[in-house]
Amino acid sequence: MFITFEGLDGAGKSTQIERLAARLRAAGRPVLLTREPGGTPLGDALRALLLDPARRDMAPAAEALLYAASRAQLLHERVRPALARGEVVVCDRFVDASLAYQGAGLGLGEEAVASINRFATGGLRPDLTFLMDIPVRVSRTRVAGGRSGADRIEQRDDEYFSVVRDAFLRIAAKEPDRVVVLDGTRDAAWLEQEIWAHVEKIL
Repeated sequence: MFITFEGLDGAGKSTQIERLAARLRAAGRPVLLTREPGGTPLGDALRALLLDPARRDMAPAAEALLYAASRAQLLHERVRPALARGEVVVCDRFVDASLAYQGAGLGLGEEAVASINRFATGGLRPDLTFLMDIPVRVSRTRVAGGRSGADRIEQRDDEYFSVVRDAFLRIAAKEPDRVVVLDGTRDAAWLEQEIWAHVEKIL
């Protein structure tokens, strides 16, 4: 089973991923937790490049390709082997993030980015995706309060993140059987229960 979490930074993905993993393990399910970009030595090196504030000259197409490259390595090295072993894979971000951040946010076009990622993933898609939806202003406040110094992506303006959020919601509306939209401003315990209810149905 392949589960992904999406949403703006500060939406609470990391908290809910950890809580879901704990519940899955308590239910006797082996779990692989991973994230994008990163999750492998090559992916972590690409992550450092992608998030480096000094890399302001990076072309939008280069950004999309680097995310796809990290994703291809993650699938090859960790995700596909884990699924073959019968594990539940829970990933912080996947192709939906590229469609929203690069396809919509950077204006590359969602179909162009989808095409790159079909090649990178071999067509692998999540069984279930949780979109943790929060307003842009909430995202900005949480991110600013959580760490020092914004990374290259976080330095973009509110208009960019509004476009990204709209793209996530558009993807969810197109694929309601896969994408569950959750209000990321809700209490963490409530969100945990709601997520587990959806996962338990599939299990």
